[in-house]
Amino acid sequence: MLSVSNNFLRLGVLSALAGMSLGVWMGANEDFTLRTVHAHINLLGFASMMLFGLFYRVFPSAARGWLPLAHFTLSVLGFLILMPTLTLMFLQKPFFLPALIASEIMLVTSMLLFTLIVFLATTRGSERVAI
Repeated sequence: MLSVSNNFLRLGVLSALAGMSLGVWMGANEDFTLRTVHAHINLLGFASMMLFGLFYRVFPSAARGWLPLAHFTLSVLGFLILMPTLTLMFLQKPFFLPALIASEIMLVTSMLLFTLIVFLATTRGSERVAI
């Protein structure tokens, strides 16, 4: 069974590892061309996914239904498409510009869904648990 919370948390720490590794590589090579990709991996991958996972952990009833699954799917697909296409953009190889734009739309839509989920969970007296 898909645990939205656990999967967001797992992807969050994997993103932190990837973002930190890219940062170390950039520093070791003194080439900071991909600094924006590094920042996006850390913000969208680590920070956002960890916060999503923690929210679903605190409000477990918010993780039920199709909305959180749609949120998870759009977040992950958008992230996985954005990172390589953004990398190619900064390497002056914008081969997949339509995919980059599509991934940005996916990520904004996933945040809109998450906004709706948060408002629903925090206004309807959703069950809240201590972490």
